[in-house]
Parts: sequence; structure tokens; C-alpha cells
Amino acid sequence: MRSIMKKCPLCSIYTMKDECPKCGEKTVSPLPPRFSPQDRYGKYRRALKRMGD
Repeated sequence: MRSIMKKCPLCSIYTMKDECPKCGEKTVSPLPPRFSPQDRYGKYRRALKRMGD
């Protein structure tokens, strides 16, 4: 089941639209991806996160 609520990354407003009604920015899902033990790309995501620090 997908999340219906979305959040604007710039002004932090929650909405159900694909575009923020206040600033016009594209909205994103506020929830992290679901955990899976068979995660094929987890190793790469963790490496990218370490490089960003």
C-alpha cells in the first residue's frame, strides 16, 4: 500500500497533491522505504550515506 500523504521538501507542508500548493515544488513521500532483508542495494546506499558525512 502506498502512502497518500506527501511533503514539500522546501516549505515542509503536507499535501495530497504531486505539487506543493504554496511554492510549486514537486512533493515527496515523507516515509522511509520499507525494510527488506533481501535488499539488493542496501550496501550501496550505506556507502553513499557514509560518503556524504
